[in-house]
Amino acid sequence: MALAGDKAVILVTGGTGLVGCGVKEALEGMKKDNEEWIFLSSKDGNLIEMEATKKIFEKYKPTHVLHLAAFVGGLFRNLKYKVEFYRWNVLMNDNIMECCRLYKVRKLVSCLSTCIFPDKTTYPIDETMVHSGPPHTSNEGYAYAKRMIDVMNRCYNDEYGCKFTSVIPTNIYGKNDNFSIEDGHVIPGLVHKCYLAKKNNTDFTLWGTGKPLRQFIYNVDLGKLMIWALREYDEIDPIILSVDESAEISIADVAKLIADKMDYEKEIVLDTTKSDGQFKKTACNKKLRKYLPDFKFTSMADGLAETCAYFTENYDSARK
Repeated sequence: MALAGDKAVILVTGGTGLVGCGVKEALEGMKKDNEEWIFLSSKDGNLIEMEATKKIFEKYKPTHVLHLAAFVGGLFRNLKYKVEFYRWNVLMNDNIMECCRLYKVRKLVSCLSTCIFPDKTTYPIDETMVHSGPPHTSNEGYAYAKRMIDVMNRCYNDEYGCKFTSVIPTNIYGKNDNFSIEDGHVIPGLVHKCYLAKKNNTDFTLWGTGKPLRQFIYNVDLGKLMIWALREYDEIDPIILSVDESAEISIADVAKLIADKMDYEKEIVLDTTKSDGQFKKTACNKKLRKYLPDFKFTSMADGLAETCAYFTENYDSARK
C-alpha cells in the first residue's frame, strides 16, 4: 500500500469544492491513524502563483498531494473563457507538479476530466485514447490544459522518477456543488432551475434538446475512489473513474428525475435554441473494474435525492 507505515500528510488542493467535499465525506468511513488530511481552499493561497504555492508546501510539508483545484465551469462558461481556462489551469498544474518535485512529495494524484478525450472518436473511450485526436472545440482550452497533466506525469517520472499519476472521472454531481444556472454544470444548474420553477410556479426549462448522453458519478463515490487511487493505484498512466456504461443517461431523463425529487409536477420545456454540446462521451471503466470489481456506485435516483435535498435545505448558503 502506498500510504502504509510512516506518517502521511495528504494535501488536498480544491479541498472545499465538489470533489474535495466528496473526499472529506468519504473519509469518514475510510480514515487511517497514520494519515493527516489537509483540505485547502482558495483562501490558503493562489496556486496560479509559484511563490504562494511554495509557501503552502513549506507550511504543511505534504508527503502526498491530491490535486483537485482547477478553474472550472459548464459548457457556456467554457465557450466564453477559453484562454483563461487554458492559461490558469496550466499555471496551476505546473506549480503543483514542480513543488511536488522540489519538496520531494512521494505521490501526486491529479484530477482530469472526460472532456479531454477526442471529439471524433469511437465509443466507449478508454485510457489509451486521451491524445488520439483534438477535443471538442467548446472546451478545448480546459481540455488541452488537463491533457498536459498526463504528458507531464510521464515526463516527471522519466526525468526525475516522480510518482505522479492522474484519474479521469466522468461528470460529477452532488452536494456542495456550484449551483449557478449560467456558469455551473448541468445537474446543479437544473436543480437550481427546478427549485425556482417550483417556487415561482413557472416553467422548468431545459437548455438544448435533452438528447445528449452522460455518465454521472456521485461526488462521495468519487471521493472513495480518489482515496483508493492515492493509497493503492501505482500506475503512472491515468485511470477512468466512472460508473458502468449501462448507467449512461440522457439529460432529459436527468431533468425528469430532478423534477420528481423536487415534486415539480408541470411539464419540462425544451429551449432548443441553446447548444447541446458534445452528444456523448461514453467511458469504459474496465480498468477500474479490474482493480475494484465489486465497487457499488450510488444510483442516480439516490444521489439526486441527496443533492436536491441539500440544495433545498441550504438554498441561502449554497454556491450559486
